[in-house]
Amino acid sequence: MSFLRSSLLHSLAALALLAGCTTNRPEKPPGPPSAAGKPVLTPTEMLRRTTYASVPGWGTDDLRDAWSAFRASCDVLVKKPEWKEPCAVARDVAATDPKAVRLFFETFLAPYQVLNADGTDQGLVTGYYEPLLRGARKRSGVYQTPLYRTPDDLLNVDLAGVYPDLKSLRLRGRLVANKVVPYWTRAELMQNDLLAGKEILWVDDPIDAFFLQVQGSGRIQMADGKETVRLGYAEQNGYPYKSIGRYLVDHGEMTIEQASAQSIKAWYVAHPARQQELLNANPSYVFFREEKLADPNRGPKGALGVPLTPQRSIAIDAQYVPLGAPVFLATTQPASEVPLQRLMMAQDTGGAIRNPVRADFFWGFGSAAGDQAGKMKQRGMMWVLLPKS
Repeated sequence: MSFLRSSLLHSLAALALLAGCTTNRPEKPPGPPSAAGKPVLTPTEMLRRTTYASVPGWGTDDLRDAWSAFRASCDVLVKKPEWKEPCAVARDVAATDPKAVRLFFETFLAPYQVLNADGTDQGLVTGYYEPLLRGARKRSGVYQTPLYRTPDDLLNVDLAGVYPDLKSLRLRGRLVANKVVPYWTRAELMQNDLLAGKEILWVDDPIDAFFLQVQGSGRIQMADGKETVRLGYAEQNGYPYKSIGRYLVDHGEMTIEQASAQSIKAWYVAHPARQQELLNANPSYVFFREEKLADPNRGPKGALGVPLTPQRSIAIDAQYVPLGAPVFLATTQPASEVPLQRLMMAQDTGGAIRNPVRADFFWGFGSAAGDQAGKMKQRGMMWVLLPKS
């Protein structure tokens, strides 16, 4: 590699990670140093092959409940050589036969426990859901908070086409005098009304609109009562997600144990003079696209490109866990010690989902799912199932 090309690669990487033009690819955590100053485990070592007998809850989970989600993953995975045979065989498995479904997984797939860089086996498990908001096509009455489509000046540059060394690295920014500079932060976008003209529709609650961006997708019931539309994730302004719950904790407004979606909303309502301050603590801003809600029983599409299955889909860090793969999750129910051990499908990613043993549990649609998701801050372990061949 020439010195010029090497310098350019380092400059682009620095711009992507430090200048605000952040990437789709998760920023890789360094892990704890060893005596030589290097991470304890390599990415390959973070997946440790084991047996189904050592996976807690494997023998008691009804795997049939995950079968349709697995078949959805196979629509994408079948294009990969290692998944071609398992996904082809899966077409002939009787979905209602518990023994046949279990035999399939145990015959064709092997469990690998996911470990963190320091060799530990536990991590954070949170929850998310698809909310329902109330909205209108035009601004009027209580409908004063806009949701926006992707602005025309937002650049999303895939660097791998020119520099294979930067595979999966993307730059987000804007062009100023032939130079790519960081895109506007949330505060800048709101203070200067820079998104005028890009409104998709208007909703009646700014904090609900904020949490819609955190969830990534949701449904909007129109004011006329005749239409419900789905808004899906389209783009993001390039800044890493920062938790407003953490902001409140760091400023002494609540304890870490109190920081749930419900308590954050209550604080927001009780402090009208500080509402924008709170929202601006997260510089990330999400843009949407409108999608047809053809089947209300199907979840929104995740990063894999297939509809999410309530309580059987999770978001993971795709740098460590292959997107689309089955993952057995051993954790506990929200705000309790009751075991929650079941086969999930890694069908989504998220801005806050970083590290190997890290999952975001998709609870489904509506207020009940939102209550569960808002309370979920559990510890858990993960096993990814990969083709034996």
